Amino acid sequence: MSFFGVSGMYYSGEFLAEHRIVLAEDFNLFSSMVSKRLKELFDIDVIVCRDYDDLQFAVENATFPASLAISNINLPGAENGEALNYLIEMSVPTVVFTGSFQESTREKILAKEIVDYVIKDSVFAVDMLAELVRRFLTNHKHHVLIVDDSPTARALLTTQLKRYNFRTSTAENGATALEILKNHPDIGLVITDYNMPDIDGFELTRRIRGTYGPHQLRIIGVSSSTNRLLSARFLKAGGNDFVVRPFVNEEFYCRVNQNLDTLIKIKTLSEKVKVPA
Repeated sequence: MSFFGVSGMYYSGEFLAEHRIVLAEDFNLFSSMVSKRLKELFDIDVIVCRDYDDLQFAVENATFPASLAISNINLPGAENGEALNYLIEMSVPTVVFTGSFQESTREKILAKEIVDYVIKDSVFAVDMLAELVRRFLTNHKHHVLIVDDSPTARALLTTQLKRYNFRTSTAENGATALEILKNHPDIGLVITDYNMPDIDGFELTRRIRGTYGPHQLRIIGVSSSTNRLLSARFLKAGGNDFVVRPFVNEEFYCRVNQNLDTLIKIKTLSEKVKVPA
């Protein structure tokens, strides 16, 4: 089944039946809605766990590991968030699907290094969850290059992107970035810092655009500077987007997804339209 995601992205009914998803949810209505939607969209059979014992049994007695877990914050037998801690300890990527959400709750669950969260507060919640599942299970097709002279910044971005199942490469300077791009034509997104010693982010963007058009490669500039004109300079140099550090996780992933969605749409359109010789 094909469908439009809540983000506006059109999905062509890709089946993902080889994946195993564990759903830890004690409310019958939501467990039924989520299971039905993932089955009809992606042909995924969801293993529903209604309490902590069910969850432990499903994870520890599986014939092959779960690709993803979808879990409420609290379950019968795990009323203080033990289920999330357990899933993380068992190295199961986890999406939180919860109806109780406050700023303090957000900080606590994001600190647990979950993939993401969806709030059960609208009629779109199940479709938002389905789109998130689809993205996570297919993000390995996207190769992202991170360019930053700071080892800490490179490590942080790598962790954030790998949490969402992206493939990543890193470069400590512009020259290395250009070499990596030459050797890895599958890279679809470059995230580059502005302030680098040899080739700054503006110059790197210009050089990339000398070889790769925006229909081949997207570029997001990043900086911790408060200079609001940096974004304009990145865009004028050929960049597609700009994000200020420190990142808000939700905004960062949204920008990454939007740029990759745009790239997919352009490539899909170019395959359909034949330009006369």
